[in-house]
Amino acid sequence: MQIEVTAAATEADRDVILSGLLDFIRAEAGVVGMPLAVLVRDEAGLVVGGLTGRTSGAWLFVELFWLPETLRGSGLGTRVLLAAETEAQTRGCLGSHLDTYSFQAPGFYRKLGYEVFGIIEDHPPGHQRFWMRKRFVSPEAGAAASKTMAR
Repeated sequence: MQIEVTAAATEADRDVILSGLLDFIRAEAGVVGMPLAVLVRDEAGLVVGGLTGRTSGAWLFVELFWLPETLRGSGLGTRVLLAAETEAQTRGCLGSHLDTYSFQAPGFYRKLGYEVFGIIEDHPPGHQRFWMRKRFVSPEAGAAASKTMAR
């Protein structure tokens, strides 16, 4: 076996790793997840921002969330995130998690009920990276939902 360090991995290289990882997760946990997107379109129907992620293991993971500066502060971001959370709850999710930087939007997420559960200092130097979560339901209700989903 050889080990190669590169900044030029191909999509095919990534697909080999992803496929192996997903097979392992399926075998161990029985779940892989389902993509979720909330798209913001302009009057011409072009996507100008939004949110992407996935629901897996009874949780929503918000992978990417971005709106142009001109659309921020209007309540649109709240509507986008709540739409994703609503869809996640429809899919049986117990909560949502994401990561954000100190120069991005931790205050926005806190206002919507997210709490910090992990921090890396100086990532990048002079800033922090936060991991945040929000539980949609109580742990007791979540346990009942998990049992229902397992049937």
